[in-house]
Amino acid sequence: MLRDSIKAAQIAAMKAGDKPRLATVRLILAKLKDRDIELRTSEAPADDDAMVIEVLQKMVKQRRESIKLFEEGGRPERAAEEQAEVEVIETFLPAQMSEEETKAKIEAIKAEVGAAGMKDMGKVMGLLKERHASELDMGKASGWVKAALS
Repeated sequence: MLRDSIKAAQIAAMKAGDKPRLATVRLILAKLKDRDIELRTSEAPADDDAMVIEVLQKMVKQRRESIKLFEEGGRPERAAEEQAEVEVIETFLPAQMSEEETKAKIEAIKAEVGAAGMKDMGKVMGLLKERHASELDMGKASGWVKAALS
């Protein structure tokens, strides 16, 4: 399980004395614990790896936004810290599909559902997310779906 590999990475970082990596792994584990607490109130237990991937993707997205703001604000040292965290978090994510692969999947789904225009964007995005959510940045994919349907 993905959660076990994150815990193992925490132990490895502690033994190696890698403080920046250890801090990031601890952040990941804290976010996962927060999410576990949130899910206690819901009825349907989710697939654990899928939930972990979702949390990791959200963390990467937040840090990328922070990097952009720090760079605009003239704080390159903080942007570098955030980038280092992104690199650690991405080690736990599955490999992301390339732009070409994503566009090919979008075209395949578009043909499968018979999507003709923007009114069918929800169908295409729904199937894309269902089948490839862990391998895609859904924000970028949304733009590519719009382009494919217009």
